[in-house]
Amino acid sequence: MLMDILPVSLKKYFQMTKQQRKQEVQSTLWYMPLIYISSSILFVAITLVLDLVIELEQYTFQSFRINAEITRMLVSTLIGGLLTLSAFTLNSLLVVLTTFSGQFSPRMLINFVADRRTQHALGIFNGSFVYVLLVFLFIGNTSYEYFVAVPIITIVLVFIASLTFIYFINHATTWMQVHNITETMKQSSKAMINNTLSEDLEPFRTKQAGDLLQDYEDNTQSIGAGRSGYVQLVDYRSMIEQARKDNVILKFHSQVGDYILETNKLISYWGPGADLVDEELYYGMIKIGHKETELQDIQMGMHKLAEIGIKSLGNDDPKTATNTIHQMAELMLTVEDYITFTPYLTDSDGQVRIILLNETFEYYIYRGFGYIRHYAGDNHLIITEIVGALAMVAESIDSSKHQAIWEFAYNTLDHIEKKVVYQLDKTFLLEQVKRLALATNNLYGYYAIERRFYPEKK
Repeated sequence: MLMDILPVSLKKYFQMTKQQRKQEVQSTLWYMPLIYISSSILFVAITLVLDLVIELEQYTFQSFRINAEITRMLVSTLIGGLLTLSAFTLNSLLVVLTTFSGQFSPRMLINFVADRRTQHALGIFNGSFVYVLLVFLFIGNTSYEYFVAVPIITIVLVFIASLTFIYFINHATTWMQVHNITETMKQSSKAMINNTLSEDLEPFRTKQAGDLLQDYEDNTQSIGAGRSGYVQLVDYRSMIEQARKDNVILKFHSQVGDYILETNKLISYWGPGADLVDEELYYGMIKIGHKETELQDIQMGMHKLAEIGIKSLGNDDPKTATNTIHQMAELMLTVEDYITFTPYLTDSDGQVRIILLNETFEYYIYRGFGYIRHYAGDNHLIITEIVGALAMVAESIDSSKHQAIWEFAYNTLDHIEKKVVYQLDKTFLLEQVKRLALATNNLYGYYAIERRFYPEKK
């Protein structure tokens, strides 16, 4: 009944999983200020008790006692000062968000808003303003001649707010620096891989398919999507356990981050217990929403990082694009370290229970560097940086991924215009190609590329 009268903006939080709710709440501007405002109300009560009930002026030195009229003037003056600071902070915040959206990526706004330092700064301003406002309300008509706690705590809070304002301006300008932006995007994606994917998927992965209950595949049934939207979150642990109880195997036809339409096939299942499956139970373990989230979707983090590089190419800023490429290369190492490229998830008995869409290392290379490569076009300097980054990746990861890296680079060079490349561009590009060829044991492929750039050497 209560859910029916709640506005949609609040009702959605009760319909989310705990993981989604935590991320959504921490990504809003009201979350931290609300905590500070609540704390400031409690702080007001403590302050007033000290001055109006305990009468603290009786137990302090004369120099700490402030006349009531001066206290009221002080508090009333500081109300306007704190409001001005809050207005400047809000204006700075809007400037930062506008700059991010126009020059980098609108998908980055949530990262700055969700940053703990941003939220704490806003919380301090709002909490201090509410504190001063409430204190002024309660001391306005009191008959007390002196105050101690009210003026001292008010001055301390304003001093903290002033320092916070300087800190916030420094934080905003520092956060907007390109190397910090790309580092933040990379760390966000790495944290998602380390803390989410490694916990939700890696404990259940196996490279051996084993018994897939193929004798029951003729009786395969499917579950369709109940609404259109993005696949945001899958509760793999609960799904594997339920599939074990039902003795079925589930096969996904979409992955986290995919957009699907209503009634599109989402899951198919088969097994001895297929006829007794409660489809609503499985569907409830999959969250579909109107937007993409980063909870289990590494692609979104890669896209945000790639968009910085793409925007920089459009703004004739090759240094930013280069920095993005380097951060993407480091992210590839994390992908290789923490993700096992197999679609099979097993239960505690070692029986495969979930079959995901097959993902390969080539897929992540394309997602990471493919978009940048496309928008770079015939920008040979950026292509050189991409090949150099791939060479560094190849030198740092397992040799089983070398061929995939080489083929991506080879295909990249196979589709760029060779007749308009400056001599030094050719030299530096081929140096990086040779470095990659040596790392991946593809020297013959390098010689083929060299002959295309220097046909007279045939």
